[in-house]
Amino acid sequence: MAQMNMLHAINEALSIAMTADERMVIFGEDVGHFGGVFRATSGLQEQFGRDRCFNTPLTEQGIAGFANGLASYGMTAVAEIQFADYIFPAFDQIVNESAKFRYRSGNQFDVGGLTFRTPYGGGIAGGHYHSQSPEAYFTQTPGLKVVIPRNPEQAKGLLLASIRDPNPVIFFDLSVYTAHLLAKCQPVTTLSN
Repeated sequence: MAQMNMLHAINEALSIAMTADERMVIFGEDVGHFGGVFRATSGLQEQFGRDRCFNTPLTEQGIAGFANGLASYGMTAVAEIQFADYIFPAFDQIVNESAKFRYRSGNQFDVGGLTFRTPYGGGIAGGHYHSQSPEAYFTQTPGLKVVIPRNPEQAKGLLLASIRDPNPVIFFDLSVYTAHLLAKCQPVTTLSN
């Protein structure tokens, strides 16, 4: 088994999914060349190109709306919200559009292949805009799956499963675990496509 930390597990899962699915794109604030605030997308723009891993404007509602549009056209969309605290402007798009898309269309259309990935929680001394845990707001939403891994192996496997799920998924990874325990590697089963 390979040894990796949470960040490496997330990055490897994204790379595996992008290799397996040419329709997959990753987008969000600073996810391109910069690799995201925790570097979860580090190297992906270089590996897959600027058309498949790119930055967006600072507008979470716009990110979520764009994600809905891409997924409704059959793309595999992974939208990163830089911190879970910033997901609230996107709440309407996620809860009233993403989650209800299939039901509203009588099962004719869906946004399967849509994953929102966001770090959540405190412990990084980020104050009131970088330390919230909004996952409970979404767990009561029919049509939306919420995933929270607790270790690198779960992060890798559950992120791959989330991306492949035919329903919209919000994948929360614990920011303190990602930020402070980067050097702490754990055994992870190597998964391919």
